Amino acid sequence: MDKTQVGRACEALAPVGLILVATATLVPLFSGGFHHMDLMRWLYAAGALLMLVARLFSPYRGTDLRLRRLVRMQAWSALFFVAAAVFLFLPGTAPRDWLALTMAGAVVQVIASVMIPHRMQQLKDGKK
Repeated sequence: MDKTQVGRACEALAPVGLILVATATLVPLFSGGFHHMDLMRWLYAAGALLMLVARLFSPYRGTDLRLRRLVRMQAWSALFFVAAAVFLFLPGTAPRDWLALTMAGAVVQVIASVMIPHRMQQLKDGKK
């Protein structure tokens, strides 16, 4: 496999990791509490790690600096999710710790996900 095929495969894995993170975040809501904490921890950690690997191995290789920064923002959101996963495994932490990092990662992810197609369209149209 060459670099573009690896990059495309990693780009396909990122949404799977995001779905795992979202599912693990919703487990306490639908189960009525933190009864399934072990399942939730491992599901969240797997999704966060999958997102991090996908974002690190699919960098933007173009020349546009703004688009490169937006793609890098997605890697930062994956790092937020990994940090939240660490808080899930640390004893003595409150649920607000991992929830705060999850929300921060989600905000960064949403901003980048909206702005990347917008910037690509601008480049396609020939605008700076």
